[in-house]
Amino acid sequence: MLEEVERWLSTRSWSVTDRPLHQILAAKQRTGQSVSVVLPALNEEETVGDIVAVIRHDLMHQVPLVDEIVVVDSGSTDRTSEVAAAAGARVVHRDEILPRVPAVPGKGEVLWRSLLVTTGDIVCFIDADLKEFSSDFVSGIVGPLLTDPGVDLVKAMYDRPLGAAAGQGGRVTELMARPLLNMHWPQLAGFVQPLGGEYAARRSLLEQLPFPVGYGVELGMLVDALHLVGLDALAQVDVGVRKHRHQDGQALGRMSAAIYRTAQLRLARGHLVRPSLTQFERGEDGFEPRTYSVDTEERPPMVEIAEYAARKVA
Repeated sequence: MLEEVERWLSTRSWSVTDRPLHQILAAKQRTGQSVSVVLPALNEEETVGDIVAVIRHDLMHQVPLVDEIVVVDSGSTDRTSEVAAAAGARVVHRDEILPRVPAVPGKGEVLWRSLLVTTGDIVCFIDADLKEFSSDFVSGIVGPLLTDPGVDLVKAMYDRPLGAAAGQGGRVTELMARPLLNMHWPQLAGFVQPLGGEYAARRSLLEQLPFPVGYGVELGMLVDALHLVGLDALAQVDVGVRKHRHQDGQALGRMSAAIYRTAQLRLARGHLVRPSLTQFERGEDGFEPRTYSVDTEERPPMVEIAEYAARKVA
């Protein structure tokens, strides 16, 4: 490990207990910064309501840390929108945001569009499939941004159990993302959960970043933020344990392909490779190929979007 990363681990890796809630609130009041929480959601009716309810109870009603909770529904066919709204979130459908730009499927697409329907100086992203959710996930990653002006982006780190096996979650992280980062961006080798969906950042940073539309968004954001603001502006906070719904092996393969493509684009812009992935399923006549396109589209920095610039002027 690079000496720079060892130093970073001792100065930019914290625990949620390092910043008591009263300290975070005092910093928020002193600086006057506002906080938006965004939940990208696709068919998450079983979990999204509980997450929204916990954030509202702990961080809006009990203490005034969070200013708005927005659930961006990316085309759910279940009751995700209804459940989220009933729990107290403002629900916006992906296709209603920036309608002149046709939406494409993907998590990064939703996160990018969320910048147009939120107002916080700090934007906190939380996955909508978390179980046994704790508001520490929000306060833990927002805290450094409120208390330390030198920090621009904070990732949550946590244990990820896979069933009854502790620490075995994050398979795409261990098999794809961590090797890529260690080999090509060793400054980012200290991140425990580089692909984790729980992170917060200053709007002033997010609006300058391109957003891969699919699962490559987390890796792309880390790499681009490193180049834009430097390692010391990035941090991570231990928030405990993350429990969520796990994907099957083939879905993980598609995620990995999107992440690899995101990395490849950053390693050599314009060097084209075949952006598709063939997997196999056993059918009546033996193994049958299934080919999927790999996300290659990216959204430009939000500051380049006329509607966003007009809103800032207004």
